[in-house]
Amino acid sequence: MGLIDKNITAADDGALIDAYSQSIASAVDMVGAAVSRIERVGGRGGHGSGFAISPDGLIVTNNHVVDDAKLVLITTPDGSVMEGRVLERDVDTDIALIRANSSVSAWARLGDSKRLRRGHIAIAIGNPLGFEWTVTAGIVSALGRSMRSASGRLMDDVIQTDAALNPGNSGGPLVSSGGEVIGVNTAVIQGAQSIAFAVASNTANVVVSEILRYGYVRRAFIGIAGDTIELPRRIALEAGTGQTTSVRIRRIEPGGPAERAGLRDGDYILAIDGIPVGGVDDIVRLMSGDRIGQDTDLLVFSVAGRLEKRTLLPVTRS
Repeated sequence: MGLIDKNITAADDGALIDAYSQSIASAVDMVGAAVSRIERVGGRGGHGSGFAISPDGLIVTNNHVVDDAKLVLITTPDGSVMEGRVLERDVDTDIALIRANSSVSAWARLGDSKRLRRGHIAIAIGNPLGFEWTVTAGIVSALGRSMRSASGRLMDDVIQTDAALNPGNSGGPLVSSGGEVIGVNTAVIQGAQSIAFAVASNTANVVVSEILRYGYVRRAFIGIAGDTIELPRRIALEAGTGQTTSVRIRRIEPGGPAERAGLRDGDYILAIDGIPVGGVDDIVRLMSGDRIGQDTDLLVFSVAGRLEKRTLLPVTRS
């Protein structure tokens, strides 16, 4: 047993609390002025939150905040009201990008969500239930969660937090103690306490970049419809994989990349570029815009009863 240094003194609780408070207050000072109230113009009414990411009025929010609206009203903390045009919305990640019709006085920076750890401070800023520019704080409860978007697509790399969120917080920033946006607040579980979710800032960054460069979010298309099924043990043994599920092709799009590569109805897709495929969601996740026009290797167990490698060229999903 080691010796205890008798000169060690307990930390001052007041000092620790004050440091925590100062950390949150500083982060709010850095980001708060960039947060806006977003209201739909025309169509179904509704409001939420958003935040500027550039001085020329680019504003990030949730897809479900803008819904089908083309125009929105943007109200900033200093009372300024301006119109904004919805540049594009991505249902698959619940992210939308707005262009305000004038410049803004404050904007926030999208940070690197890969640097997050469980237990890091998480600060939510938004307009819950009409209580404008409300701040709540908690911690990052979990990383790498998955949840279904409105399109049915599985969103990966979702942040779970216990910072209190309510209707109206949607689209607002989740902020680190360093004053960087680490996520876009998107959902709460009704009836649960202290469980809320945010789209990771790295995902938001990709979506924003795609919209600004191409006008929409590109996703690769290989031309199949498939089902997640249990993988027969004999196939798993022959393939040398521990997978228990895979994807069986149900339909091939005529003239599509899969047909041109020789894939057929009934083939099992076991891996894409060496990455195991355990279900349809894996294919959706792996078919990002980066694969468009790039040779992509598929390991399949064919209807002929053989392990085969097929190389195809994904195209842009229309």
